[in-house]
Amino acid sequence: MLPAAWGDAPRRIERKDRAVASRPTHGAVRADLELVFRADYPRVVSVAARVLGSRDDAEDVAQEVFLAFGRSSVPTEAAPGWLSVAAVHTALNLLRSGRRRASREEVTAGGDGVAPDVADAVVVLEERSRVRAALARLPHKQAAALVLRHSGMSYAEVAAALELSPGSVGTTVRRAESALRKELNPHASSD
Repeated sequence: MLPAAWGDAPRRIERKDRAVASRPTHGAVRADLELVFRADYPRVVSVAARVLGSRDDAEDVAQEVFLAFGRSSVPTEAAPGWLSVAAVHTALNLLRSGRRRASREEVTAGGDGVAPDVADAVVVLEERSRVRAALARLPHKQAAALVLRHSGMSYAEVAAALELSPGSVGTTVRRAESALRKELNPHASSD
């Protein structure tokens, strides 16, 4: 008589074979990678930059996201949504992990040659840091919906990217905004 665990072996092997078959072979590059990269790179960087506040860090996130896409079996038509969500999640993970390198945010003068007030620059940097930290404490789906919506995606695009019903996107975004306000000002009275 075979041990009970052996009875499941063919199913496990079959699932493993299907999973391997759906991935590009080791070292292979997706045929559509360059096309998808050219079409979606600016949006992926933009979405990640909204979360991180740094274009350099956003470009690093985009590189990770496209590497993951290159190894995935995501259909080409689903790539824009998948890439946007992956950018948000990767950027939030970078924030949450504390591994994000310290980077300067550029503060430019209005073109009149006058250097910006150092105190104003410090306040702006502190406020942005507070917002990013609060965003990192939100539930992943709420943070992703908020970032994607405020990155210019329509409700339908956010719904498709996060696998939500289009009718629930507005509610998710409003809840995320409310939770973000509470995170930023925990002592405020709830209206």
